[in-house]
Amino acid sequence: MVKIDDIEVGKFPLLLAPMEDVSDPPFRALCKKHGADLMYTEFISSEGLIRDAAKSVQKLDIFEYERPIGIQIFGSEIDSMREAAEITEQANPDIIDINYGCPVKKVACKGAGAGILQDIPKMVSMTAEIVKAVNKPVTVKTRLGWDENTKYIVEVAERLQDVGIKAISIHGRTRKQMYKGEADWRLIAEVKNNPRMHIPVFGNGDVDSPEKAVQMRDRYGIDGIMIGRASIGYPWIFDEIKHYMATGEKLDPPGIEQRVAAAMAHLQMALEWKGKVLGIHETRRHYTNYFKGIPHFKEYRTRLVTSDHAEDVFACLAEIKENFGALDFRLTEA
Repeated sequence: MVKIDDIEVGKFPLLLAPMEDVSDPPFRALCKKHGADLMYTEFISSEGLIRDAAKSVQKLDIFEYERPIGIQIFGSEIDSMREAAEITEQANPDIIDINYGCPVKKVACKGAGAGILQDIPKMVSMTAEIVKAVNKPVTVKTRLGWDENTKYIVEVAERLQDVGIKAISIHGRTRKQMYKGEADWRLIAEVKNNPRMHIPVFGNGDVDSPEKAVQMRDRYGIDGIMIGRASIGYPWIFDEIKHYMATGEKLDPPGIEQRVAAAMAHLQMALEWKGKVLGIHETRRHYTNYFKGIPHFKEYRTRLVTSDHAEDVFACLAEIKENFGALDFRLTEA
């Protein structure tokens, strides 16, 4: 059983990655239902939290059925991050996670997210201050390094462990790579196989199928896998990986009825949590994956991503169920 401090997260846990405008409560509810062992919130700005910004504070919302759950924070100032961690602890998550991995320019170029990989001493100091400030276990999400010449992750992971983090998730790319090229899991394995490391090491990057998950587990010996982009609009990925790991057999892909039901539930929860405008807009990115593989689907996709009224989206989803109900997704994957 893998433990983060004293929190049991499964024998080989599958983690939902913290993704901006994706890993919100509506989507997390679906991922939990379909087998995610540990989930993280969208990343939350430390400056937003300490200034009581509504958008940042709302992201602190977590629910009992989600546990264990981690809230992730990001920022470039040590004092602000320490204070934000203290505010986050009051929301009573199981874990507080630090984002040292976001490669997006507006974050990284201000010294937050993956930007701090250019200043490892500051990264270590910030982590130490956060660990000292809270009683919850602290974890870190990061990358191999800033660029090809600064892949110091083996040393960095050890130093972060030494100041008190309880687990680390590593994306197998540098910040400069963004999401291009293939993730390199060899350095993630080096971190895991470092004899001085005794905390869980989770791998992240390019796991988009049950076969790939098993390959990464068996080849690199990591403690679990964090899944990001492959889960967008496809929360079934967690169930499918677990089933394949347990039996060696692939689950049949969800049919139209399941996909429509998930999309409807997702939209309904988003409307309730985010309101009519954001609820509609921020669910759109999931529809392509919910209905990937359907032939002659362009008209429906256009309606799903351009309709501004919830009743129109629900009507379109009902039409999809009626018109494509007999589609066999096993054939579309062949």
